[in-house]
Amino acid sequence: MTDSVAPLRRALISVSDKTGLEDFARALVAQGVEILSTGGTAKALAAAGLSVRDVSEVTGFPEMMDGRVKTLHPKVHGGLLALRGNADHEASMAAHEIGPIDLLAVNLYPFEATLERGADFEDCVENIDVGGPAMIRGAAKNHAHVAVAVEPEDYAAILADLEALGGTSTVLRRRLAAKAFARTASYDAAIAGWLEAETARPEDPAPRFAALGGRLAQSLRYGENPHQRAALYLTADARPGAARAKLIQGKELSYNNLNDADAAYELVAEFAGGAPACVIVKHANPCGVALGGSLVEAYERAHDCDRTSAFGGVVAVNRPLDRAAAEAITRIFTEVVIAPEADAEARAVFAAKKNLRLLIAGSLPDPTAPGWVYKPIAGGFLRQNRDSGRLLLSDLKIVTKRAPTEAELRDMLFAWRVAKHVKSNAIVYARNEATVGVGAGQMSRVDSTRIAARKAEDMAEVLGLSESPTRGSVVASDAFFPFPDGLLTAAAAGATAAIQPGGSIKDAEVIAAADEAGLAMAFSGMRHFRH
Repeated sequence: MTDSVAPLRRALISVSDKTGLEDFARALVAQGVEILSTGGTAKALAAAGLSVRDVSEVTGFPEMMDGRVKTLHPKVHGGLLALRGNADHEASMAAHEIGPIDLLAVNLYPFEATLERGADFEDCVENIDVGGPAMIRGAAKNHAHVAVAVEPEDYAAILADLEALGGTSTVLRRRLAAKAFARTASYDAAIAGWLEAETARPEDPAPRFAALGGRLAQSLRYGENPHQRAALYLTADARPGAARAKLIQGKELSYNNLNDADAAYELVAEFAGGAPACVIVKHANPCGVALGGSLVEAYERAHDCDRTSAFGGVVAVNRPLDRAAAEAITRIFTEVVIAPEADAEARAVFAAKKNLRLLIAGSLPDPTAPGWVYKPIAGGFLRQNRDSGRLLLSDLKIVTKRAPTEAELRDMLFAWRVAKHVKSNAIVYARNEATVGVGAGQMSRVDSTRIAARKAEDMAEVLGLSESPTRGSVVASDAFFPFPDGLLTAAAAGATAAIQPGGSIKDAEVIAAADEAGLAMAFSGMRHFRH
């Protein structure tokens, strides 16, 4: 790439974010740059005592239609798109009295912020910018001659080039152009996603095009591993959770911290509006989940599921943290705690642990809300609806001779909600609305069943129990048992009831095995693979 300096003689500034505007424009004027502007920006600059020329004076047309039409004019787009040094372009500019525009500073109508505050449909539509993206794309396309700034953070680099070089460098213009195209793409993605959500029906086919965009929220130290670069981006979906939570204290969050915090908070949200709930996650899998009469009781019961894995884990709760819960959580090393809120006493307890990250999310996400999740693969990405499936007691189909007891039914629904958030093949043992064994991510469902039971036996030794906590438990499987062996392994571990989707060609054999072992079993009719 050959670097060249493009002169900066004329700038068009039209911004909704006035941060740094006066200082930027004053510095441009000091360098002899003529300022063109529109509407509120022109008024703000004039009020600051700066010489500014209204775009309507340049185009010969007033702003009209409530400001919808003001910059969509050849004298604006010609000034941005004309190739300097091209005889035909320069002849057209002369014939039509089009002056070159060497710098465009535009930020878009705040559509994302309007959407985030829950505005009505008409208000959202009015905050869709048309002229701004058109100008930005024109300036970015012609970056060989034109610099484009899409947010106040761009001003400093432009001024540095102007003062040092008397214009803008090719390197800077290309970087700004790349950013400009990303900005308009992200903006359009937010609009497209919103309109799709407003009109989507379950029976609709996949759309011909899918757009995904975001705004940088935080550069991360590294990704899953130190040799990987990473950053956190926010989408227009203002779903409460780890991405938008406020970091109250502790070290900078890492990629893995955020990933685990998201997994924990999405799971604990399954119990919104119910009893106090606690989730402990390690490497994106829950290692302990429990309900309790209080948060501290829920935490202690979750911790007792797998004390070894809980060390250095992420803790999520479904209600504001109090002092007792904070004291219990801080007895061991914990990486991250995420909650809707924490009272002053709880915050004081956490403050004594300088490395512990405390995230306050404000509210819980809705597990049943529609939305999309994305997974990159080589050459593309996969998109699917968020797994918002919920199971009610009335949905269960009892398939065994023995019907489950009330306590078993309660634990079935609890274990099923947890299994939805465990990597497949997923097996969850639960008793009295607390997990007592979790097997995750194995290639064989039997292995997941055995691992969960073995971990429970290990915890029996740690807790000084006379028998494994899986004795008298229910077992949940995220997908059907393809053979009786997995179910029989759970029965040998002491499970008395099971919940699974059903649908295997060997369902009859699995049901017969359950009957012979005296187990109660329910089919959910719903699978929860999580890869």
